[in-house]
Amino acid sequence: MSEPTGRPVRLPAAPAAGAGAWPTRPAGLPGAVPPPAVPLAYLGAAAAGLVACGAALVWASRTATLDPTADRVVAAAHLGMLATLSMGVLGAAHQFVPVVTQRPLRSVRLAWATFAAWLGGAWLLPAGFATGQEGVVEAGGALAAVALTLLVLNLWHPLASRGKGAPVTGLRFALAGFVVTGCFGVVYVADRRGNWWDLSGHVVLAHAVVGLFGWLGLTYIAVAEKLWPMFFLAHVPGRHLAGRVAVRAVPAGVALLSPGLLLGVPLLAGPGALVLAAGLAAHLLSLRAHVRNRRRKVDLHLAFVLTSAGWLPVGAGLALAAAVMMPSHHHAGVALVAASVAAFGGWILEAMVGHSYKVVPFVCWSVLRARGVDKGTGGRPLLFADLYGHAWAALSYGFVTAGIAALCFGLGAGVAIATVLAGALFAATGLVTALNLTVRPVRLLAVGRPARAGLAPAGH
Repeated sequence: MSEPTGRPVRLPAAPAAGAGAWPTRPAGLPGAVPPPAVPLAYLGAAAAGLVACGAALVWASRTATLDPTADRVVAAAHLGMLATLSMGVLGAAHQFVPVVTQRPLRSVRLAWATFAAWLGGAWLLPAGFATGQEGVVEAGGALAAVALTLLVLNLWHPLASRGKGAPVTGLRFALAGFVVTGCFGVVYVADRRGNWWDLSGHVVLAHAVVGLFGWLGLTYIAVAEKLWPMFFLAHVPGRHLAGRVAVRAVPAGVALLSPGLLLGVPLLAGPGALVLAAGLAAHLLSLRAHVRNRRRKVDLHLAFVLTSAGWLPVGAGLALAAAVMMPSHHHAGVALVAASVAAFGGWILEAMVGHSYKVVPFVCWSVLRARGVDKGTGGRPLLFADLYGHAWAALSYGFVTAGIAALCFGLGAGVAIATVLAGALFAATGLVTALNLTVRPVRLLAVGRPARAGLAPAGH
């Protein structure tokens, strides 16, 4: 690499292999970890998706009070589920699958191709729904299908080759859940013109169950089993069965509940809901065990994680209320279902924002160290905490928590102004989080460049 002066500077690099190659990898960083630009691109796009989702919610707020299944609302929901949550979870998968399996991705180029295809699909699909342009919807669906295919090719290589334990098991099931979610989506897109499939409410709900729990939720559960011991400095004694139960019971419950909803078979849906609830309860028990055994003091990250977990019982309560209300008051029942989906989505969103304040500084720290920046503010050794503003992080927590609460209330009670408030808060969350995690690393990198140029030997 070269500096702006044109003089090359040689930086120490750790050996890396195959698809995980990173020329300036700092010593000590595992060779399987992909280059930092890969997860950062996904997470940056997720922040942009959250801003767009917030704007779409403001635009669709009145429609949502009358018909939560209208195209405007569907567009906003897809910006949330595809452009925000799935984009962020894809970034986490590309970062942590190599970590938990200790095997690199099949190809970094495939990771970039997946990013480009998913970015196009995640934005074209909502645009097509919002404008009624079926060609745009089909183009978005095609790009999403391409991204799904590339992801399976890339991630199955490390996942199938080695690795045991709850994180690997959960990620394997989650990848399968993503495939099933994609197949549901293909049917939905094809039916927009063909009208050959009865896409009634229970069919769409079956799709949502697989996407929320079999893909997004299960990926978070699996990754959390790896991250919580590190971020909480927690060692759970004994065999710690809760995590193992969670990564098996959640996909088993989805495998029963979703077909039960799709086919209208209560004998499948009922047990499936119970097994799914047991899996989510095991996830909460695992969190409780890690929190009780933590050696890190109470901090904002803990607040994010605990608040995230709190949206699970809220979503379950709204779902039960919807089941009770639906037979006698259909519209109110549909509104409560929409609020329940918002709460379950809030579980993932709150966790994603909170963990970004741990993961992004870690990745940026590696980038800065690889480029010779090792001093933070005041000349002290560079720390993760130097890479973002803590007051702004607390503001992100307040924005996203209030936004989820406002969305649940706005959809469930049919109050348009609450949905408008939720959209504004989500947009603010995306902007504040993205800027907060970007400005300081960029500033440190800019300050470090002249210093390194001055230290380079004149004859080089």
